[in-house]
Amino acid sequence: MSSVNITGTGMYIPAQIVTNEDMKRFVDTSDEWIVQRTGIRERHFSQGEPNWYMGVQAAKQAVGNAGVDPKEIDVIISCSITPDYFYPTIACTVQDELGADNAFCWNMEAACSGFIYALDVARSYLAVGSAKTVLIVCSENMSKSLDFTDRSTCVLFGDGAAAAVVQKGDGLYASCMGSDGRTGAALLARALPLDTPFATEKDDPKYAKYMEANDPYLKMNGRAVYRFTAHAIPNMVTGACERAGIQVEDLDLIVPHQANLRIIETAAERLHVPMEKMYVNIDRYANTSCASVPICLAELVADGRLKRGDKIALAGFGGGLTCGAVVFEW
Repeated sequence: MSSVNITGTGMYIPAQIVTNEDMKRFVDTSDEWIVQRTGIRERHFSQGEPNWYMGVQAAKQAVGNAGVDPKEIDVIISCSITPDYFYPTIACTVQDELGADNAFCWNMEAACSGFIYALDVARSYLAVGSAKTVLIVCSENMSKSLDFTDRSTCVLFGDGAAAAVVQKGDGLYASCMGSDGRTGAALLARALPLDTPFATEKDDPKYAKYMEANDPYLKMNGRAVYRFTAHAIPNMVTGACERAGIQVEDLDLIVPHQANLRIIETAAERLHVPMEKMYVNIDRYANTSCASVPICLAELVADGRLKRGDKIALAGFGGGLTCGAVVFEW
């Protein structure tokens, strides 16, 4: 079976640590309130590092750890919902900074599910032989999309980047993906509005979908998101295991998107696995969107927690709403 081999990982975390106590300067909250509801104790916010810079630093580390020449990279896929520019993409900027002249570059936007989707696409490139080496770069400046007067959202997120070099592997691999566009408004951030001298019908009621987002800040219906995510991880992980021909209990480790500790605990219960099998670092980084799963991987590799042959599941869920899981042997 054609699988993936993650040969190098890297991460970049801004040096600035913002604790729950620090957040009290902006909103009516407390360390106890945040920890009880989310499991978050601190997060890192950029002091000025742009998104592309964080992605480049993570990519350089991943490529160095993989021991590959940047000119051997065939494809660079970037993921971000907080880019510095609509174009050029982060992928093209990474190509320039690395000197990966032979790669073609593009950006995938699947919010917090981005790394999972990108890994599955990378596996397709590798399986059909159109690429031998794929670099995935996930970078998020979530702090710039936050309304620091809204305590229900601003305490949940952090900034960070991570990258992975992916090459063809053998053995176990399966994926399970899903989306629910019907509840897309549960996580919402508006892009540039159509506001030109020629847009004379821009306020027509028939275009009113999502118009409650009149500023660029992230909006969230927490209850709707929780209902979706409470089922997303167990359904996607179970589906991927079934396609791989294994049982959930055969997994050595599950790496879920770090959105909320309560969601992860609920997923563990529904999957009937102990929390020891769920990797958690949300207490230190909060929700870094698409960077969260690859940050976990980079930490696991650095700590020597992953052994070749380990069966692992990666699971993501986020805006769209989107969700997905991949199961493979490390």
